[in-house]
Amino acid sequence: MDQRMREITDRKAEIRSQLQSDADCDLDAIQAELEAIEQEERNIQKRLDIAGKLNVGEIRGKIILPPGVKPAQEEEGRSGVDTTSMEYRTAFMNFVLRGTPLPAELRADATTTTAGAPIPQNVLNTVIDKLLASGMILPLVTQTNYKGGLAIPNSTVKPVATWVAESAGSNKQAKTTGTIIFGYYKLRCAVAVSLEVDTMALSAFEAVLVNNVSQAMVIALEHAIISGTGVGQPTGIISAGTAVNAGQVITGVPKRADFIKAEGALDIAYEATSKWCMTKQTWNVMLAEVDSAGQPIARVNEGIPGKTARTLLGRDVVLCNYLPTYATSLTAGTVWAFLFDFSDYVLNTNYNINIQRYQEIWVGDDWVTRAVLIADGKVADVNSLVTLVK
Repeated sequence: MDQRMREITDRKAEIRSQLQSDADCDLDAIQAELEAIEQEERNIQKRLDIAGKLNVGEIRGKIILPPGVKPAQEEEGRSGVDTTSMEYRTAFMNFVLRGTPLPAELRADATTTTAGAPIPQNVLNTVIDKLLASGMILPLVTQTNYKGGLAIPNSTVKPVATWVAESAGSNKQAKTTGTIIFGYYKLRCAVAVSLEVDTMALSAFEAVLVNNVSQAMVIALEHAIISGTGVGQPTGIISAGTAVNAGQVITGVPKRADFIKAEGALDIAYEATSKWCMTKQTWNVMLAEVDSAGQPIARVNEGIPGKTARTLLGRDVVLCNYLPTYATSLTAGTVWAFLFDFSDYVLNTNYNINIQRYQEIWVGDDWVTRAVLIADGKVADVNSLVTLVK
C-alpha cells in the first residue's frame, strides 16, 4: 500500500506539470483519471488509518505492535493513563500497602519507578472536597492553578463610575496593576501508619488514605495562609512579607474600643466581605465584653442547622490556631487578631498529589507513606487587611 501511495503521488505530480505546460491535453480524460486515483488514494489512506489504530491499540493493557518492534512507552511510561480505572486504583493500593511498583503501562510520562505514583483522580477529588469541607479558612481564599514563575497581574485600585451630562463622556481610568509571581513550594505529608494488612478492601484503603492526606494537608495549608513565612512555603496574611497599609495597624487589647478602632480603619469598599480572625481563646475573652447598655458585642447563634455562627460587632468571625492568643507577655507588635477579606488571598496549587513510599531503616522499621503537592500563596490585595497588635 505504501508503494501504491507513492505511485499515486508521482502520477499527480506528472498531471500537474502537464496541465501547467503549453502542450495540448484531453481535459476530460485527465479529470476522469484524477477522480479515479483520488478515490483509490482515499481508500488506501483509510486502510492505513485502521492499521495504525491497531498498532497503537490496547488489549488488556498491552500494546499491539508488529513483531520485533519494542514499544517506546515501555520505558518512558504511557501518557493519558486513566487513574480512575479499577486497574490503576488496585495497582496504586498495592504500591502503597506492599511497595509493588506500578506496571510500566500504568505510569504517566513524567513518572518514573522512583518518583512514586500519582494519586487516583477519584481519590484526589475526595481529598480536595474533604480539604475544603474540613477547613475553616481554605474554602474562603481564592484558589488558582497558574504555572509557577509567571507574573500574574493584580489590580490595586477599584474603578469608579462617574455621573455625566447628556452626550458627555468621562475620563478613562488607568487601572493600576501590580504583579504576583508564584513559586514552587513542596508540601510534604509523611504518615507512618499500619496499613500493611493481608486483606483490605479497596474502598477501605481509599477512605484511610483520604483521611490521612486531607487532615494533615489542611492544617499545613491553612497555617501557611495565615502566618506562612514565605521562605520555603507560601507567604501568609500576617507574614513579615505582607506589608500592611499605614493607618491599618491598630495597637490594642481585646476590648470593645480597640475593635471599633480597627473597624474604623477598614476601607468601606471592603466592608461587606471582610471577616475577623482570631484564636478561640481570644474570642472567648470578647464574649464577656459588653457595651454601655450591658449588651454583649460578641454573639453566638446556632441557627436551625445547629452550626455555630460567631459574630463580632455584626461581622463574621473565623477561628484558627495559627495566631497567638492575646496575653500581656506577647512581644510588642505581635498580631493577635485581624480583619481581612479572605478572597483577597490567592492560593496557587496544582493539587496533583504524588504518593511515595519508603522505609525508615535508620530510625525504625516503619514503612512511611508520604503525599507531596506543590503550592504557593500571597495576598493579592492588602487594602482589606487591618491588624490588631500588642
